[in-house]
Amino acid sequence: MALDRRTFLNRSAATGAGVALAGAAAAPAEAHGKEKPVPAPKTYSFSVLGTTDLHGHVFNWDYFTNAEYTDTAQNDVGLAKISTLVNQVRKEKGCHRTLLIDAGDIIQGTQLSYYYARVDPITGTDGKRGPKHPMALAMNHMGYDAAALGNHEFNYGIPTLRKFQQQINFPLLGANALDAKTLKPAFPPYTVKRIKVPHGPDIKVGILGLTNPGIAIWDKSNVQGQMTFPGLVDQAKIFVPKLRSLGCDVVILTDHSGLDGGTSYGDALPYPENASSDVAAQVPGIDAILVGHTHKEVPSRTVTNTETGRTVVLSEPYMWGMRLSVFDFALELKKGRWEVTSVTADVLNANSAAEDPEVVKLVKAEHDAVVAYVNQVIGTSKVAMSSTESTYKDAPIIDLVNRVQTDTVKAGLAGTAYASLPVLSEASCFSRTGAIPAGDVTLRDVAGLYIYENTLDARLLTGAQVRDYLEFAAAYYVQTPADAVIDVAKLTNANSRWDYTYDMVSGVSYEIDIAQPEGSRIKNLTYGGAALDDSAQFVLAVNNYRANGGSNYPHVAAATSVWSSSDEIRNTIIAWVKANGTIDPTAFASVDWKLTRDGTPVF
Repeated sequence: MALDRRTFLNRSAATGAGVALAGAAAAPAEAHGKEKPVPAPKTYSFSVLGTTDLHGHVFNWDYFTNAEYTDTAQNDVGLAKISTLVNQVRKEKGCHRTLLIDAGDIIQGTQLSYYYARVDPITGTDGKRGPKHPMALAMNHMGYDAAALGNHEFNYGIPTLRKFQQQINFPLLGANALDAKTLKPAFPPYTVKRIKVPHGPDIKVGILGLTNPGIAIWDKSNVQGQMTFPGLVDQAKIFVPKLRSLGCDVVILTDHSGLDGGTSYGDALPYPENASSDVAAQVPGIDAILVGHTHKEVPSRTVTNTETGRTVVLSEPYMWGMRLSVFDFALELKKGRWEVTSVTADVLNANSAAEDPEVVKLVKAEHDAVVAYVNQVIGTSKVAMSSTESTYKDAPIIDLVNRVQTDTVKAGLAGTAYASLPVLSEASCFSRTGAIPAGDVTLRDVAGLYIYENTLDARLLTGAQVRDYLEFAAAYYVQTPADAVIDVAKLTNANSRWDYTYDMVSGVSYEIDIAQPEGSRIKNLTYGGAALDDSAQFVLAVNNYRANGGSNYPHVAAATSVWSSSDEIRNTIIAWVKANGTIDPTAFASVDWKLTRDGTPVF
């Protein structure tokens, strides 16, 4: 084809330029005074730091004792100390080579977190804008990269959770928290972070968040009809391959689910409560898992994936900011892609760190407001009461809780078809350090008896069902022969049951024979001085956690609810003390149950 003069000149110029560039590229760099290109590194390393079950702890402070937190193991708590550890690791390894994640249960657990959910809520009141959550202030400052949803995130309702989500600078992940109507994730399922490698390709790190299916039971009133929670394994099988298809070189999960596969809600749900080991074993493509929910310290554990034979490293950093998990990843560049060659994990102890002064300064005003709030005097007590022995003796301090719950339910049933039925009440020892002093009683004294945000329900049970309920509770004790020496330190918490799973029931009288096997321990069960009629009907005042199936107590979850309240039991007790003015155990304390062995009292 013929060329005109302009086309010919343009093409010639372009060709000449191309030859010139090629010649320049072929010429040695030294000829132009430039250094040789730096080759990409063959290996690289980075770290992922992890916390879990912070439960509203910013400072090493116990709002119920109005003093620094302490325990027999010399643990310290709080994000202010964790921040110092994080800063130390970042300084050692380099900020660009560290990520910081959390495995859930962030916004519930202390009076600090309660205050900004209920007293001065972050959602605002009367059309006024609410304050920023103290946990958001601290975690934003610390530069978290992601956090999984915990089950306690839902305790204050979805609006509070959504407001917290708006206030933080990192994603709240929940691949198995689905919209009930669309069955699509209601929160981001994952996030992808890039680790910059000098002179080499970025390392793409996929972070997948999974939460606990038990939310459907424990916070049924807050999530029913709005969200649904399938199993961790099922959702991990969807999203881990997704992250690999996006080119992620590393996949780490943050699970609000324990290691061991155990479940507290029995067969009420088809998904296990503690499934992190199952996820590691059954879902290929995972390098590491940050574990939460069970409040255990597991520095490192490996699980072999059954399909690939590769090991997955898991770590759980205890609770409340007592520990910081540190995952160290080593990688090698092969054919232009990074491959993980090793993963190790360990935990750092927060008691070795001072509180970060920047975090202290950032949250001081919020902390001071809560200290003033919890230390207000709301009544007086004629005698001192303690929960120290309440896990093995009928203690007046637990009777107080049961008295308040019984009075509240009776008032709620007034004028209904159930008003004439006897009301029983269950309560547990939530803290063995709970105490009511003689003299002035503060709000924190009373709040310390009920550390959870449970509400009150009333369920209809038969006498036979009450007997089953008590037998289930009695499995909390270690079977102890009549001639054995009693060691109270080893008497309770059989079957790995926590204190909060042991219910003491008022309104009936009974003995627990700990010499007998489980299922045959309840003796001399009476109501009104006569043997309990198995066919009689009773109303049981019960917290919403139990009512929804928490701890897997028999009958109660399926029982008819005859009354319920949206107010927290803690607030109900506080209001009762304010209204009565004086706490007098002679008005409510009685020995309704006792431990025996072959009919002989233990204490």
